[in-house]
Amino acid sequence: MSYDGFVTHSVVHELNGKILGGKIDKIYQPESDEIIISVRTFDGNYRLLLSASASNARVHLTTSKRENPMTPPMLCMLMRKHLLGGKIIGIEQVDFDRIIKIDIECYNELGDLGVKSIISEIMGRHSNIIFIDENNKILDSAKHVDFTVSAVRQILPGFVYQLPPKQEKMSPKEFSLLDFINDFTKEDKDILLDKFLLGKIMGLSPLIAREIVYRFSNHTKIAKREINDYKFAATVDLFLKDIVSDKYSPCLVLEKDTGKPMYFSCVELTQYENVAEINILDSISEIIDKYYLTRASQERMKQKSANILKLVHNNIDRCTKKLVMHRENLEKAKNRDKYKICGDLLTANMYRVKFGMDEVCVENYYDNNSELKIKLDPNISPSQNAQKYYKKYNKAKVTEKYAEEQIVGAEEELEYLETVQESILKAESPRDLSEIKEELAEQGYISNTASKKKKKTQKSMPMKFISSDGYEILVGRNNKQNDEVTIRMSYSTDIWLHTKNIPGSHTLIRTNGSGEVPDSTILEAAQLAAYYSKAKNSAQVPVDYTQIKNVKKPNGAKPGFVIYEKNNTVYVTPKLFEKVTE
Repeated sequence: MSYDGFVTHSVVHELNGKILGGKIDKIYQPESDEIIISVRTFDGNYRLLLSASASNARVHLTTSKRENPMTPPMLCMLMRKHLLGGKIIGIEQVDFDRIIKIDIECYNELGDLGVKSIISEIMGRHSNIIFIDENNKILDSAKHVDFTVSAVRQILPGFVYQLPPKQEKMSPKEFSLLDFINDFTKEDKDILLDKFLLGKIMGLSPLIAREIVYRFSNHTKIAKREINDYKFAATVDLFLKDIVSDKYSPCLVLEKDTGKPMYFSCVELTQYENVAEINILDSISEIIDKYYLTRASQERMKQKSANILKLVHNNIDRCTKKLVMHRENLEKAKNRDKYKICGDLLTANMYRVKFGMDEVCVENYYDNNSELKIKLDPNISPSQNAQKYYKKYNKAKVTEKYAEEQIVGAEEELEYLETVQESILKAESPRDLSEIKEELAEQGYISNTASKKKKKTQKSMPMKFISSDGYEILVGRNNKQNDEVTIRMSYSTDIWLHTKNIPGSHTLIRTNGSGEVPDSTILEAAQLAAYYSKAKNSAQVPVDYTQIKNVKKPNGAKPGFVIYEKNNTVYVTPKLFEKVTE
């Protein structure tokens, strides 16, 4: 992972330079495994984030703001009780590992001055935030670990805190060039250099191990037998000396095409200089904040939306199966006329049909008097056989009408569910998901008993953008907002856009009463409409646009469903622009 012992070392160095000596002003716990501490210093206010997320554990300063629960969790209230107004007197990394200890000087219930500590252990799914007193007794933690989880080390209130088992590796602070060379010369000649470094040096990640090897040889994968042992050892020694002496060059690696964050580190990652975009900044916290801002948000939303997304998936599967069944029935019902013909021919040739016959040959006057064999039930009378064919015809006729009605309903429902699915996938906050749940409850897909008991949350607003020509563009986040944008927030002269036959957001260009906008603004709005649709990752996406007066919502239609006419179509590649407001 990118957040290794070296990054931890650089974070501790930065924290010591910015918040050491600061006073704790506020404490929040937006998630069960995440703490945000507001620190007031002479230089300004800082927000310290501590996360024990299984996939995004980290510690750094942040500028982003999170929504907090109405009732703070127990750990948050306990920290507020003991630490508010406290002074940060120590920030240290433990054994060059991904463990950060923050000491806070504060007063206890008796008014005596003491020291309490917050320990952040960054260890993948075993990550934790642990609050201890001056006697190393655990007051509470983000995750409780009992003997059923770990027989070696329990993390529970009242227990004495113990550090994780120490790794049998060489700390960069205690690096010995001679010991390194002795160990390296004993290794198998076919061992890869990065593998050797990972097993030898504490705090090293595969990413940094490859970086050291790349700086030495311009390759990330190279074996011991291919290099000079002493030259390689000198490269490692120089690299580690820079880290220990706090010489950093925080960098963020971005995909060239999409700008998506790939990796980050406290050193410049030269191994990606020809294949990705490298951003160098002064602050390691700023680098980490940018990297995790999107990733952590997506991870949280993915977890929160899992159940509702599964519900929609199940209903989509139900509609799909329903469509297949009714389309098959419709196809069978299309041949119903043959039953009526058989009934008519039997009625006309009743004198030729005898009781007990299993078939009869008659002239088909519907087909140039060609011979037709009609199968009979020998256990019923000739007239009953004719009536049987008429019943089959009538049944097929009813089936056809019913199937057509069901197909129309299932297609409309499927189209609606696909728009809901798209809304869930692009939801950016718990409030967005809450609105989608309310919509599904109103449509009868989930029970709204629980939602009636909950206090209604503040309604979110559509996304707002400004085109390069200065025109305001609104984009709905979900179906209810789509109705808001199209029906309640629009004027007859505004321009409305939507991807052609593809689930997506309603997009609106405010024309300020003119009814006309430059082509460049229509193009940008179309790119946004395509980006906030199911065709987000496609090219040449068709987007229809027309004046809002040509858009109508049928009575009784589901949220987000409209019909329109007199439209034009433009083909665009989806593109996201910077939002003006949330």
